[in-house]
Amino acid sequence: MNSPKNRTVFKGGTILTMDQTAANVRTADLLVDGDRIAAIGANLAVDDAAVIDASDSIVMPGLIDAHHHMWLGVMRRMMPNVEDLFAYIDFVAEGLGAHYRPLDMYLSTKLTALACLGAGITTVIDACHSSRSPEHTEAALDALKDSGIRALHMVGAAMDKKASSAHLPEDLKRLAGKWNQGGSLVHVGLFGQLNLDWWKVARSLDMRILTEFIGDLAKLGPEFAEAGVLGPHNIFNHCTRIPQETWRLFADAGVNVTINPRSDALFGFDDDSFAYQQAVDHGLTPAIGIDLDTAFGSDMFGEMHALFSQQRSAMRYRKFRGEANAASPITVERVLEAATVNGARAAGLEGVVGSLAPGKQADIIMVRTDSVAVLPVNDIVGTIVQAVERSDVDTVMVAGEIRKRSGKLVGADLIKLTADVTASRNYLLEKSGYRLDQIGASAPTKAA
Repeated sequence: MNSPKNRTVFKGGTILTMDQTAANVRTADLLVDGDRIAAIGANLAVDDAAVIDASDSIVMPGLIDAHHHMWLGVMRRMMPNVEDLFAYIDFVAEGLGAHYRPLDMYLSTKLTALACLGAGITTVIDACHSSRSPEHTEAALDALKDSGIRALHMVGAAMDKKASSAHLPEDLKRLAGKWNQGGSLVHVGLFGQLNLDWWKVARSLDMRILTEFIGDLAKLGPEFAEAGVLGPHNIFNHCTRIPQETWRLFADAGVNVTINPRSDALFGFDDDSFAYQQAVDHGLTPAIGIDLDTAFGSDMFGEMHALFSQQRSAMRYRKFRGEANAASPITVERVLEAATVNGARAAGLEGVVGSLAPGKQADIIMVRTDSVAVLPVNDIVGTIVQAVERSDVDTVMVAGEIRKRSGKLVGADLIKLTADVTASRNYLLEKSGYRLDQIGASAPTKAA
């Protein structure tokens, strides 16, 4: 798709930069040179670049999925009506997860990565709580690399009782040496929960540290308030129903907070205190993620819809209940920030991706606005947040490489992937003793 000089120009589109240094432009061009954005402006004089017609389109930064268990790909929507967190863990970890081979890890992760790319997601924080062995980890990392997505893969102990974590945290040093290089799209961090010994190893390797944190299930001890323990290297996910002193500690340390609008509601983690709003009220910049495919799909548009609706519902309820200090209703601008620039900050990529400006990496999506469900465009950000769907994502570029064009993934053998993923799913069901009832069941059941 690119010219021999690897230059591409998006011509005549609406440029939505999400960047404080680069203004939005109603009709303009965006030039990509190699893996970076070279220029943004009207009628750029470019005669040696491949041209993408961006008329009737919005050109914007790729979406950033700030928390996703990508290894669950073959279990898509096996538990759409899951009862609670413990039923989920029993099935995905003690059930199918306990039988994952490196092959299954590769196929699930690749399936999720390609689905994300198709939906305009160019960067994912991959929360892998199933790093059963170095071979499983390498399989997941290879899948991310092969897909072409940008990712921060968080290596974490598997949840099931059969798994060994003896290779952790020592394996982090090997992984950092292999993957955490400047030119790599895929980097490695630690899914370390609250294990400070593991944190020390990760910090010695300059890794980011992910912790899933639900206030009903965990608390921070006084050791986490010691100087240098918490900081911008930390990512705390969920952050539901946690005490105010913890929020103040997070704010003082400048940690990153991610929430999962649909998943947090699915499991009943949150209430009208609303973790997103608590983070904002304490001066933090929360990002949003999809979390899991066992109930949902790889679609950040759904997360944006949920965030907008949930914040407004919770804050309006508090207002009409009589709370004088109820927060103002969220705007579509803040929602899109959560799905782009805030996600980049959480991943440690704020100066690299998340917005469009000359010098930044060319992680770009082009969204068609000429479908009957979208036109006319009366508010650009409102259109992206409230009207656009994954089918409207025409073109996806990661680091200057086109991964989707004219609505189709580029270089993906979906026929082979379908066969391989189906075989992987059937293998895991057979090994775990579960039977899949595709109609009418809340979850697979044990075979008689």
